[in-house]
Amino acid sequence: MTDVLRAEDVHLVRDGRPILQEVSLTVRPGEHWALLGANGAGKSTLLALLGARVHPTRGTVDVLGHRLGRVDVRELRSYVGHVDPRHPLTEPLRVRDVVLTGLTNSVAPLPRWRPTPGQRVRADRLIDTLGLSSHREARWPTLSQGQRGRTLIARALMPQPRLLLLDEPATGLDLPGRERLIDALGTLREAHPRLATVLVTHHLEELPPHTTHALLLREGRTLARGPAAEVLTGDQVGTCFDLPLALERHGGRWSVRIEHRADGLRA
Repeated sequence: MTDVLRAEDVHLVRDGRPILQEVSLTVRPGEHWALLGANGAGKSTLLALLGARVHPTRGTVDVLGHRLGRVDVRELRSYVGHVDPRHPLTEPLRVRDVVLTGLTNSVAPLPRWRPTPGQRVRADRLIDTLGLSSHREARWPTLSQGQRGRTLIARALMPQPRLLLLDEPATGLDLPGRERLIDALGTLREAHPRLATVLVTHHLEELPPHTTHALLLREGRTLARGPAAEVLTGDQVGTCFDLPLALERHGGRWSVRIEHRADGLRA
């Protein structure tokens, strides 16, 4: 089975300051990884590396079988779906048109470019999968934050990538919006069983129940990585966030709380 992603002993230095140190990660088809850590731990930087948006200072990164530094990254990025909730769209495009821009990797439709009938059908199918059937003609400014997030996931899937990267997709969502997003990701997994995903968050409650693996980052270094059930423990997540934490899992979903001693003080 060909690895979708492989990062080995990655270091990244920016302005003389180490952002990532000795980070290694392998993602295979059908795996769903969570990258967790406190603010400033290096999560989004690692995601940018995995999406061929930046290069490592030292170490190797292979994306879809191509090593960074030996491949045209502009072409490589077209095979990686990258979902950023800070999508810089300002035009009042309809949902379908936003989704179709995933084919041109542009914020707005390119002049004189027209999608084929088959591409329109694919866009509508993805809109349906992400639970946006009743909003396909709605314009971007009228959408809720959650509807925008699901639209951007459909957009990222238009080129039929083998890898989907999600950078804190639940940012700014209320509880119903978060739950609709998580449900949509579950539907997506069923519709595309070989698609691999990597999701960045610092909230365990945002993790879909189908999360298979996790990597904990602390100050730019790997604290733990592997199957989610082995990595997401109170001790390890507590060390990651420098808090005494207790984790529970019900119905595949995680919840977390600060653990207190019997005398009422924090452990």
